[in-house]
Amino acid sequence: MSAYEKLLEEFSQYIIIDDAANLPFKVKDFYTNEHKSNIILLNKNLKTTAERTCILAEEIGHYCTTAGDILDQSKIQNRKQEYKARRWAVKKLIRVEQFIDAFNAGVTNKAELAEFLEVTEDFIDTTLDHFKAIYGISHSIGEYIIFFIYKHL
Repeated sequence: MSAYEKLLEEFSQYIIIDDAANLPFKVKDFYTNEHKSNIILLNKNLKTTAERTCILAEEIGHYCTTAGDILDQSKIQNRKQEYKARRWAVKKLIRVEQFIDAFNAGVTNKAELAEFLEVTEDFIDTTLDHFKAIYGISHSIGEYIIFFIYKHL
């Protein structure tokens, strides 16, 4: 079962999830809890399952962690709530030990890592920032040292 399917299975009893919504082209997603119904809309034009997975996880993160209308990102409190939902999504989708699994599977670059973890390359960047904020630039697990930096070649 894919990460996307797992999210649907776990949260569809709490949230109405329409993953084929007819949203304006540039709008990828929308979450609302109006009228005491929690609704996530995903644009039907999203190209990949990885993109759907990352967006759905973040929107579920809003359901689990934020309150009120946070569309105005010029307000610091709203940006903090956006960041909190994004962190929730990382925690839900990726464990730090999965970097070791990826290494052992022969993953050698960010594109392969994103594919292995079923997320987007942008989400990999978010994940690296998240773990760097927790552990610093590296973290030891057993005989492995994981570095949370990515150098573009």
